[in-house]
Amino acid sequence: MTKRKHKRCLMLMATAAIAALTSQATAEDMNVAYLSASSANTWLASSLAEMEKVAASNGIEITEFDAQFDPAKQATQMQDVIASGQYQGMIVVALNGAGVGPDIEAALDQGMKVVALNQVVGDDLTTSETQIDGMSASVLAAPYRSGERYGALTVQACENVTPCDVVYIFGIRGIPLDNALRDGFDSVITDHEHISVIAEGEGKYLGPEQGMTVTQDILQVNSTFDVIVGPDQAIQGAQIVLEEEGMVEDVALIGLGGSTVAIDAITSGVWFGGVMGAPGTEGRLAMEAMVDALKNGHDRGGIDPLTTLPEDGVVTRANVGLFTAEWGG
Repeated sequence: MTKRKHKRCLMLMATAAIAALTSQATAEDMNVAYLSASSANTWLASSLAEMEKVAASNGIEITEFDAQFDPAKQATQMQDVIASGQYQGMIVVALNGAGVGPDIEAALDQGMKVVALNQVVGDDLTTSETQIDGMSASVLAAPYRSGERYGALTVQACENVTPCDVVYIFGIRGIPLDNALRDGFDSVITDHEHISVIAEGEGKYLGPEQGMTVTQDILQVNSTFDVIVGPDQAIQGAQIVLEEEGMVEDVALIGLGGSTVAIDAITSGVWFGGVMGAPGTEGRLAMEAMVDALKNGHDRGGIDPLTTLPEDGVVTRANVGLFTAEWGG
């Protein structure tokens, strides 16, 4: 080999080495902000655990910001994240999906990659597709569709009950998620005149305690009813109260979330059924989409984790063996 060729070979090797070091440094320096709706929420804890696994294996640091179910607080956190310039990506569990558009666009204008997790970003709550140009992915089950699943299970529970009195427990009354869930639910039961919602409550998505309080309060006014539908945490609380009152065998319990508690209760026959949730899968898919966006510039668009599940994610005693809980252990 001539001296000239040898020198050129050394230069190419040096260039390749520098490129590799630059790529490695870039990967290790990637920071992703996770705008969580609530760090106390057990569903989102499952999502975060899976996100952290994917982030760690790809040299990415993820920092969580806890909005404590406060949309105003989350907006401030998002603006602080964008202004800091410290983050290359942002995964958002939007508490105000219709209102975060300007902040999402500001993040995109700054060159950040943005992924929606669990909650719709935009006005259309019937789809999991991204609704802001430039977003890398939207990983969620559309809440309106989950409400329709609620309704379908309620129709099944009320099949041989006329009239059929239903108690509906919201997660957080008035937020877009719960409005869409209720709209989907109502769209199904409206065709069944023997089904009526006779009482409502609010479970907060945090644990069984609020579900217990709601059920106790409703029993003060309505001594009997046939069905209770609500988030898994609230239905767990309702179950405790109904067992204490000796009523659990007379009421069909329908949950939302597919938690360990729900799957076990449906298996044992204590609950009538539930709408499945896959928060671990959601978290993994969201961070995988973020990694793909950061490292390869790819956008994955809308991803509905329930589309791969049996029976469209509707769990009953007949098919519960096909499902595995991803949270609430």
